[in-house]
Amino acid sequence: MIGGLIGKKVGMTQIFDENGRVIPVTVLEAGPCVVVQRKTSEKEGYEAIQLGLVEQKRRRANSPMTGHFKKAEVPPTRILREFSYQGTEEASLEVGAQVLVNDLFEPNDRVDIVGSGKGRGFQGVIKRHGFSGGNATHGSMFHRAPGSIGQSAYPGRVFKGMKGPGRMGNKRVKVRNLEVIQIDSERNLMLVKGAVPGSRGNYVLILQAQAQG
Repeated sequence: MIGGLIGKKVGMTQIFDENGRVIPVTVLEAGPCVVVQRKTSEKEGYEAIQLGLVEQKRRRANSPMTGHFKKAEVPPTRILREFSYQGTEEASLEVGAQVLVNDLFEPNDRVDIVGSGKGRGFQGVIKRHGFSGGNATHGSMFHRAPGSIGQSAYPGRVFKGMKGPGRMGNKRVKVRNLEVIQIDSERNLMLVKGAVPGSRGNYVLILQAQAQG
């Protein structure tokens, strides 16, 4: 079985279960994906499947990538990712085969979602690290500054890893063990309970949840 699928974040909404309780869900467009390459332990030293995300808009590719897709006899895709592979499903995973969301997942499954978090730009320590800041009263000279970050004498330097202002967000984020609520195989949609990293339209990796131990 393939370890996951490439998808795109559509947005968030809410649904009601059979008891009338509200469930916040994230809608993901999961696939369809196409097998572009199979990597084997004999040739590459490990077992993996390279998938490409099929989108409505046709993508252009440079000469090396054009040859790569031409060898697989599939149209160029913008997003290529490798996934682990286990099992003996040889026929269904040949190069050029299509992988759909209902081939890998079903309701009540658990998945891990990997994506890039929202970029916040350059931020100070209050927003970036949750510092409380100083008094806001009249006469105070300490409001949103980080405070002392070093020593007056020994060792006379700022320790590595000190929390300070800087770039915030736009990092790889992995959210674990989200529950699959619904699968819409006709529109390649998956509804998972909870929030998923990134903005609407961000590409994500939908992985089989790792066993928690």
